[in-house]
Amino acid sequence: MILNRKRFSQLILYAILAALLVVVLFPIYWMLVTSLKEPSELYDQFPRLWPRTTTVYSYAKLLVETNYPVNMRNSFVVSILVVAVSTMVSLLAAYSMARLRFRLKKTISRSILYAYMMPRTIMYIPFYLLISQIGLTNTLAGLILIYPTFTIPYATWMLTSYFRTIPVEIEEASLIDGCSRMRTMTTIFLPLASPGIISTMIFSFTLCWSEYLYALVFITDSSKKTITVGLADLIFEDILEWGQLMGGAVLAAVPVVLLYMVASSGVMSGLTEGGVKE
Repeated sequence: MILNRKRFSQLILYAILAALLVVVLFPIYWMLVTSLKEPSELYDQFPRLWPRTTTVYSYAKLLVETNYPVNMRNSFVVSILVVAVSTMVSLLAAYSMARLRFRLKKTISRSILYAYMMPRTIMYIPFYLLISQIGLTNTLAGLILIYPTFTIPYATWMLTSYFRTIPVEIEEASLIDGCSRMRTMTTIFLPLASPGIISTMIFSFTLCWSEYLYALVFITDSSKKTITVGLADLIFEDILEWGQLMGGAVLAAVPVVLLYMVASSGVMSGLTEGGVKE
């Protein structure tokens, strides 16, 4: 009797989880299906869950007749450069917070968190004035200069928390053997911390890739716009090209999904097990 009740409760739990999964995944499914429909089918009074005829017309029109490929390239350039710079700075800052002792450590740590939590809506005016004064308005260099203001605090905070989970005995053994602090960090500590570093880089890339407000304010030239602004430009007044919009959304999601899939093999916990001998 007890076993039957347990199975019944598990079935109910699985049914609830399945329903929630459908709710979460259905918008993604609908986005993909809409991008594959013919233009005449997009405005049917009763939409179908699967297109009568699948076509890549919306993708072809998006890639040929708009600046969307250029927008994707701009986002790749900005995101990759910002992630590279942010990771280098955050590694040193996070290691200092996790391992070194110095004055005002707690104050600086909290300031990093507060900097990340600062709303971007109140910062774009000062940033715009700064960018204007140094002559980087309407350039990708301006975005590359501004984006680290929210990626570095985020990456530093995340890496600091992860670095503190790595046993300090590993570094102490290396220092006793005569390695310098820098060599210990680069040859022993960072390889052990690679799962956390990879995860942080992925999330930092996603932050840059999906950023909209700064790109909208700082960039006006269509050839310099990023993918988020380029996707918004597909809306012409009250005309909604649903096929192109959904196709652009699918293309915008593909790099991030592929990045998560490729990097997932490197994001594993437990790499430090066995690093310290009993």
